Amino acid sequence: MSELQLAPPRRPGPAAWAGAQLRESYVQLFAAQLLTGGVAFVANILMVRALAPAHRGEVALMLQVVYLSTQFMLLGTERSFVATYHEAAPGAAVKAYGKLLIVPCLVGLVLMAGFEVVAPDHYNPGLLVVGLIAAYTLVEVAGLATRSIAIAAGRVGDFLVCRVVEAFLLLALLAVLYTANTTTPALWIVAYLIAGLVPTAVYVVLWLRRPGAPLADHNRAVRREGLSLFPAAISNMAMLRSDRLALPALASTSALGIYTAVATMTELLAWPVRAYADAKLGKWRKEHNDGGLPTRPILLAVAAYCLVVAPIAAGGLYLLIVPVFGHEYAQAKSVVVPLVAAAGLYAISRVTLGLLIAKGRGSLVSAAEITGFVVSFAAYLLLIPPFGILGAAYGSLIGYGSCLLFALAANRLTGDRA
Repeated sequence: MSELQLAPPRRPGPAAWAGAQLRESYVQLFAAQLLTGGVAFVANILMVRALAPAHRGEVALMLQVVYLSTQFMLLGTERSFVATYHEAAPGAAVKAYGKLLIVPCLVGLVLMAGFEVVAPDHYNPGLLVVGLIAAYTLVEVAGLATRSIAIAAGRVGDFLVCRVVEAFLLLALLAVLYTANTTTPALWIVAYLIAGLVPTAVYVVLWLRRPGAPLADHNRAVRREGLSLFPAAISNMAMLRSDRLALPALASTSALGIYTAVATMTELLAWPVRAYADAKLGKWRKEHNDGGLPTRPILLAVAAYCLVVAPIAAGGLYLLIVPVFGHEYAQAKSVVVPLVAAAGLYAISRVTLGLLIAKGRGSLVSAAEITGFVVSFAAYLLLIPPFGILGAAYGSLIGYGSCLLFALAANRLTGDRA
């Protein structure tokens, strides 16, 4: 027997193993989310340092309107597109998603224009603000669509590069606004708009130059499944953002500015978990179809992550609020613990609902999200008037917990394999 035959098979070295892991879609999505979270952290600091709490609240309010409007234009197609157009060529996927978005985007723009014309003066922020919200909504729609396209086409690395460019561009623009002592909220929204538009447009053009093989038209199936998930998408966004809408109405924009300074940070706890759930959706659906989706180990692993990370996040944020944000935001310490706990429950619910989507139970996903929204909104109405930002924080905790309990029960009813 030769020396070559006696040699044991070589195992990949640490560098090769690390390189292989970095090429995994969920790792790249996690990196994109982590980068977005870091940028959000820095942007939050710049804004709270440059803007009074009331103006910071106005920026937060405009962003919430944009995020909610985006979901109406997407109509729940983000995850249904990934599941239906798995391994599609990027150019063909861009064209397919573009066809899905034409009518909803046109309808959304018409509705925004109608609001500007007929809204009473005390509810109408003006043509400039409405126009900025409409433009940034279209940019956000395109950005979320490219995320789904990248996952479906296996080009998450391109999406990560796009987010890196967006992050550096946004930080540069925000730094200019901060250095110039800009206190006009609309100009801060312009920075978000430009930073999102430039890299997204570049990658859409690059993908269209590589059309690949023509795709069979599955848009009707995507739309049908998307519509079953649309209530979930809207309810999830409403559950996440209705506290920001309720606070200025039931308390003040200053309260919203103080609350948002913490809420923006605690949301980061759930982002890696959500990226993981999105990246694994196709794999989970295949395992379910093959009869071997092990939901319990997945949920236990996510719960362990939250139990480890949540206390660290709460302690660090509590200690850093005043040194980082300033004494005006000292009141925000009171909401750190309930908001971190709420973020942990929300993170677990993302994976739980992802497993339901993999099982083809979109109606149960929507029911869970609607439950969370209704409970949280009722809690906001009940708790914000007497308790202010603390009421909003506990309203989030109650609402996210309700969504998770419903999702866990639904998973159990639909079969929970060990």
